[in-house]
Amino acid sequence: MTNPTALSESSPKLKVRIHKPLNVEASFLNPHSPITAAEHFFVRNHFPIPEIDAASWRLEIGGAVNNPISLSLEDLKAMPATTHQCVLECAGNGRLFLPNVPEGVQWGLGAAGCAAWTGVPLRDVLARAGLKPDATELVFEGADHGIPEKQLKPKNEISYARSVPLEVTLKPEVLVAWQMNGEDLSPEHGSPVRLIVPGWYSVASVKWLTKITAITRPFLGYFQTVEYTYWAHRGGLQPERIPITEIFLKSQIAHPVLHQQIRAGEACRVYGAAWTAGVPLAGVEVSTDKGVTWHHAEFDSPAEDHAWRLWHWDWKPVDIGNHSLMSRASDIEGRTQPAQHNEDYESYLIDHTISIPVEVV
Repeated sequence: MTNPTALSESSPKLKVRIHKPLNVEASFLNPHSPITAAEHFFVRNHFPIPEIDAASWRLEIGGAVNNPISLSLEDLKAMPATTHQCVLECAGNGRLFLPNVPEGVQWGLGAAGCAAWTGVPLRDVLARAGLKPDATELVFEGADHGIPEKQLKPKNEISYARSVPLEVTLKPEVLVAWQMNGEDLSPEHGSPVRLIVPGWYSVASVKWLTKITAITRPFLGYFQTVEYTYWAHRGGLQPERIPITEIFLKSQIAHPVLHQQIRAGEACRVYGAAWTAGVPLAGVEVSTDKGVTWHHAEFDSPAEDHAWRLWHWDWKPVDIGNHSLMSRASDIEGRTQPAQHNEDYESYLIDHTISIPVEVV
């Protein structure tokens, strides 16, 4: 089993966490730009990457609609397009930092990235099909398919599919996208077309999108009820199993890295990124003593809806020995990153302050 100590400054930019299906972690953060290059963006797959001919590809839209339609890539590109920056984060990002590391892809800090996505607003596509009044959710299905590995699973192959409530899908920033950072999507990132749902964990941003189905009842598919779910306590009732949706408030340290040696008396820039589901950030703080005292960091990039913000704090360590660096973000609604992982989240939603041990020499 991989250990977080394997993540060091000398590591390559990309780490293959699983070969089949391909799951790749990237080095977290380019300190010079809030945009993550496509070649340094994490790759999360549940099944083999499908081979798709863009010329014959179609997006089928049906279910509770007045006019079922089939659109080609050229049809989509003929519609008015827009570009939106947003963070995509795997719901298991940071899993290596949990006690007794659980099963699942062994992500360090690099299963998150921020890119500029170009495509047509989903609501414009839906307008062509005409949603019926009783439609409540949309199910998005990708071309990738296979049999899940967990014991509780269907007997036959399934496609990757997730649903999103109708009110979310009608937001203007939700895109049917064909470009990432100004370039056509690569196969690893969902070519020819993928869904982008800003403010939600990347499980909702279905790659290799082939089918959209409007439904009138809750979707109970495998990736909605078995995978990517957690326990929640609501209204004093018994805990309920609910699907993972919106990104939690979070910050991460990109530098220094785990177990890096820092020379006493020399300046060390501690930097990283912070993000939310869309609520503006209020600030980021840094601690060098396991959270006993905190210091205010400065933002290095402007606030943009759903994009992360880079930040830094300059440290000049004096005391030789081991230190524990931590960062915590807060938003304008008064939320702050928690100090510990919520066990109801199991191996998902790792939003607590993560300790980065370093040595001052």
